[in-house]
Amino acid sequence: MYKDLLRRMIGVILLGSLVGIGFLSPVREYVALPESITFFEGQHVMQALPVGTSIKQEETNIYTTAMESEHKVSIQAKTNGDSMATLEAASFPIKKMNVKVLSDLKVVPGGQSIGVKLNTLGVLIVGHHLVNTTTGKQSPGEIADIQVGDIITKINGKNIKKMGDVSPFVKQSGETRNPLDVTIIRDGKTFHKTLTPLQDKNDQSYRIGLYIRDSAAGVGTLTFFDPASYKYGALGHVISDMDTKKPIKVNNGEILGSTVTSIEKGSNGHPGEKLARFSNDQRVLGDISKNSPFGIFGKLNDKLSNGDWNKPLPIALSHQVKEGPAKILTVVNGSKVREFDVDVVSSVPQKFPATKGMVIKITDPELLKITGGIVQGMSGSPIIQNGRIIGAVTHVFVNDPTSGYGVHIEWMLDEAGVDIYKDAKQAS
Repeated sequence: MYKDLLRRMIGVILLGSLVGIGFLSPVREYVALPESITFFEGQHVMQALPVGTSIKQEETNIYTTAMESEHKVSIQAKTNGDSMATLEAASFPIKKMNVKVLSDLKVVPGGQSIGVKLNTLGVLIVGHHLVNTTTGKQSPGEIADIQVGDIITKINGKNIKKMGDVSPFVKQSGETRNPLDVTIIRDGKTFHKTLTPLQDKNDQSYRIGLYIRDSAAGVGTLTFFDPASYKYGALGHVISDMDTKKPIKVNNGEILGSTVTSIEKGSNGHPGEKLARFSNDQRVLGDISKNSPFGIFGKLNDKLSNGDWNKPLPIALSHQVKEGPAKILTVVNGSKVREFDVDVVSSVPQKFPATKGMVIKITDPELLKITGGIVQGMSGSPIIQNGRIIGAVTHVFVNDPTSGYGVHIEWMLDEAGVDIYKDAKQAS
């Protein structure tokens, strides 16, 4: 019994010692050291070091180091590439850190108001209706288990691209009394449904009891474009169908010039809205190839001008974004891009693509007077901090229209096919 008690006491003492070690300053500093440091050519970072340690660098052509004090080292990026740095104590290696230097990629900031036209992949089911038959009211679509949000891509093995493609099959099925083999996509999976059109007793037409849509339109804001490839990103969030609330699967689409005609000011519980129309010339600015959680993406037909912000700017990675002042570029009247003051309230350093990486607050008195804060149509407005594009406005807080979310620019660039890590990969 005495031995058991002694063992327990020793165990408690050891456990307390281990826990206590975790509170020691050198241990906390060691644990806080990053596994990897990523920055751009010409930049430098200050890295705190545990007492009694130093950094041994490798491949001096990629980066250099200089001890600023006993506890801090400056790491200066020279040229793109991938290397290592070793933390040493008394010349004994205790930890390795990856040092990745990226080419200082520059893209042109947006801010322009754009019109968006999307054509769906197939036709989208947005509702059911009842056919008034001689035996009562029925919906063939519901009977066939075709649901709101489903996308019809084929009928009888033939591709369906627009609403007009459906009618001939319905008419033929009614005449021959042969049911239709309908291919649908639901939640990313493909299904086959048997659909039998029914005849309306009033006009004798055959109907399938489905409301369908093959396109959508709206307005938003351009975020950036790459001056080398003309690849662009806009909106910062996915476009969903207004009825089904599901993301639209894009077959193709286009962006056009847009003019802001007025602003419906936002208030608590009521998000405001930019009221805009497509430009009179209906000039197509570019195509739309992707509609993702991070916005819409494609390629411009030509460079776009936005007044004072025509020069390419460098970008910042998510871990380089700081809390504090920033600016957004957007249009509040006509087509003129203007800058307005905001604050980055918080930013999450993200290792993997994710939306809502930042919280921003509108601080510009003029913008607050005009819009009340963030309004619909402002989504995609680029956020600029310390001369670098850090992201885009995405969502407004319903109960506080002065604040909302932003997405980090690196994820939008990735979705657009602009690889900011390419040169470092090649160098390594």
